[in-house]
Amino acid sequence: MIDVPETFARTTVAREGGTGAAWLAELPGIVGALLDRWGCERDGDVLHGAVGVVVPVRTRGGEPAVLKVSFPHPGNDHEPDAFAAWRGRGAVRLYERDDERYAMLLERVRTATLAEVEDQDEVLRVAGRVSRRLAVPAPPGLPRLRDRAAEWADQLERDAWELRHALPRRTLDHALATIRELGAAQPDTLIHGDLHARNILRADREPWLAVDPKGHVGDPAYDGGTLLKSRALAFLEADDLRAAAHRALAVFAEAAGLDVDRVRRWTQLHAVQAAFWARRHGFEAARSGPELDRLTAFADHFAELLTP
Repeated sequence: MIDVPETFARTTVAREGGTGAAWLAELPGIVGALLDRWGCERDGDVLHGAVGVVVPVRTRGGEPAVLKVSFPHPGNDHEPDAFAAWRGRGAVRLYERDDERYAMLLERVRTATLAEVEDQDEVLRVAGRVSRRLAVPAPPGLPRLRDRAAEWADQLERDAWELRHALPRRTLDHALATIRELGAAQPDTLIHGDLHARNILRADREPWLAVDPKGHVGDPAYDGGTLLKSRALAFLEADDLRAAAHRALAVFAEAAGLDVDRVRRWTQLHAVQAAFWARRHGFEAARSGPELDRLTAFADHFAELLTP
C-alpha cells in the first residue's frame, strides 16, 4: 500500500471533482495489485507529477524501475504506445503496461530535469537532439495532429472575436496561415506532443531521456514550438528579446535537424494560442492580477516578434 501525496490528492480533486476523489480512494489498491502482478518491491518514496503518481520499485531481477499510474483521461491514452514504438530510443523504456488502469512499469531515470540546466543554449541543444531521436515513423492508431487543424483555427477565430486583446491582425493572420499551410498537411511521424525541459530527465543509459509523451503523429517542428513556448520566460530579461528568440530557434532547429522557419511558425502559433489561453484561464505562474497582466503582455509581444 502507498500513501497518496497530499498535494497530488488536493490538486486532483480540485481538477476532477468527485471522479478524482473516487479514483484516489482506489489508487493504493491499484498500486498494490500491480506490484504483485509484476513482481516488484517498493524502493523509495512516492513521487508525482500533475496527473499521476510514480513509485520507485525493484523488479524480480533487482533492476531499478518505476511504476507510473495516471488518472484515467483520454490525453494519457497513447503514452505507452509511444514508448513501445521508441523502444528506448531517446525515451525511457517500457517494461509492462496495463492500459485499463493507465499504468506502466518504466525504466527508472534520475529526478533532475533539463529545466535545471542554466545554460540556455545547452537546454535547446539537448532538447533538439532528443526531438530528432523521437521522430520515427508512426505506428497505426495514434492521433494525428492534422485532424485538429480545423479545431485550432475555429478556436483562434473565436478567441480573437470574444476576448479583448491587442494582437495585430497580421499576427493573427500569420498564425491562421500556419494552421492552414502546415497544420493540415503533416507527416506520419511520431512526436512527443508535449516536449518541454521538465519532460527530459537525466539518465544513465543515455545522458537525457524523454518522459510523459502524448504520442501524437505530426510535424516534429510542432514539438519545437511547444518547447520554445515553454522557454519564453527565460527570455524575459534579455536585452534584445528578438535576437534571443531567433537565436533560440536557430540553436534548437540545428540540433533537431529541422527547418528553422518551420519551427518559428509553429512557435508563433503556440505563442498566439498561449496569449489567448492566458486571457481565458491564466498561466500556471499567475492566475490573476498584475503578474498575469504582465505575462499576458509578454506573450503578446513574443508572438509579434515571431511574426515576419
